[in-house]
Amino acid sequence: MLTLDREILGELDYDDLNSSIKDTFAALDRFELQAVEQIRLMHDEQMYRIAGYKNFSEYCQGELHIYGGYRRINQLLGASKVIVAAGELGSQIKNERQARPLLRLAKEPEKLIAAITLALESNPDPSESDFAAAANIVAPMPRVRKPFHQEPLVPKNQEPMVPKNMKVTISSPSHPRYGESGVIEASAPNNSQQIVTFPDGERLLVNNTDLDAAIVSDSTERTYPKVYAEALAALKEQHKLELERLEQELRIGLQAEVSARAEAQVSEQIQSLQQLYNQQKEQNIQLQQRLDEMEGLRKLDIENQQLHQRIQELEHALEERPSLQWGNTMTQQATIVLNKQVKLALEKTIDLRTLALEPPKENATECLRLMGMALKNLSVVMNNTQALEAAALILGTSPTQEAIAIRTEQLQLLPQAVREIRQVLARIEFTWQEFWAVAEKYEVIKADYWAELTTQETDLITKAQKAVAPQLIQVGSIVAYADPYYTLYNARGEVVEDLGEDEVLVAWDHWKNEGKKTSRYFLNELRLL
Repeated sequence: MLTLDREILGELDYDDLNSSIKDTFAALDRFELQAVEQIRLMHDEQMYRIAGYKNFSEYCQGELHIYGGYRRINQLLGASKVIVAAGELGSQIKNERQARPLLRLAKEPEKLIAAITLALESNPDPSESDFAAAANIVAPMPRVRKPFHQEPLVPKNQEPMVPKNMKVTISSPSHPRYGESGVIEASAPNNSQQIVTFPDGERLLVNNTDLDAAIVSDSTERTYPKVYAEALAALKEQHKLELERLEQELRIGLQAEVSARAEAQVSEQIQSLQQLYNQQKEQNIQLQQRLDEMEGLRKLDIENQQLHQRIQELEHALEERPSLQWGNTMTQQATIVLNKQVKLALEKTIDLRTLALEPPKENATECLRLMGMALKNLSVVMNNTQALEAAALILGTSPTQEAIAIRTEQLQLLPQAVREIRQVLARIEFTWQEFWAVAEKYEVIKADYWAELTTQETDLITKAQKAVAPQLIQVGSIVAYADPYYTLYNARGEVVEDLGEDEVLVAWDHWKNEGKKTSRYFLNELRLL
């Protein structure tokens, strides 16, 4: 008997172990059915004669006795006949045991298919009893009443008295030779079985209960000849060895499956922990960045408060002291240094009064750009927050020194971008690839140079882009009927759903006030508007 260690048994799950056992037996059944084709080839081609066997039964008993011998092989061949006769429903028969009650219907495929269908209706996963019940419903077995037979008065421990050359018929539907007749030519090996010789020369050991003739004996003691007793002992020993081998293989398979499942669970847990660690690390980085930002904001707030306080002090001092006493708060040397710094800053910036008197010749956008650059430089020199915010508002970016510096560098490329793009558009014929080769370099300021272009220039670009882009009917497309001879050829509709397989659902404008809103069409029945 197969046993498992207590430690392994404690780690196993019942459902997993039960499924594994069922899968193992199902695999054994599949392998048995797969071997039938090879067995049939050996039987039909009589290849067993090469090894010196006189007939197929002798080959089975000599080579396949550990797998059940000739009786088991006959059962498998019968199951194969049932599966072939059932056609497409043959796949519903999983093993030989399920095919056994259907064997008598193999010569009548209509009844066989009806029985399998009936069994599937009663149970989606039918068992042997389901197939047997369905077979009895489709083709009930006739009840054969055995003639009354007076038990012979034979001495105890004697073999049953069966006349030589007695003709018998197999009456059991579960027997592979059901319905066939044979002759009892040899003495019975025991009280419950007879050796029957069939017309094809094969000799089988058949139970008395499977025969139509009443063969009885007063003896209750089961005796075997010496040859049969030795053969039975050898079979028992081989069966025992086979069971031990199967137990060992099943134990090894279960242990390997348990190890694989444990490794898979550990791997999943490691991956989960790694993902959790990465998420926690990203959150910590984000929190640290947020804390740094908050610390920077706090420092800026403190500096702003200090500057505001200093400005208030200077304004208060200016209000209280007359202009003659101004030298007490700011020395002449400090005034000279401050004037030099302001003069130097103004030399580096753009004079806003010059922009007011003579605006740039290009356009107002260029004027705003120059004003933003001027305010940015002024805010840097004077440390003026309001000038910085004004520069950011004009340049269209965040009110920080870095953002304004990046935006200024980008806008310095704007005149060159517009000039190169207009050179491409000035050609008589240009392609989208030629335009994109230039525009790709200035993709970061696309909105800026697009605003500088005229309507005719943007239309040329859009037209070139549509020329290379394939037009497909998809959800949201405005369509009409493709057939010009159709009555509603000019009707207008919108694709509201893609049904797949080149079919779409269209909502027509002239159906908006009617009960029917949509209809199905193939793509080749529609055209884009």
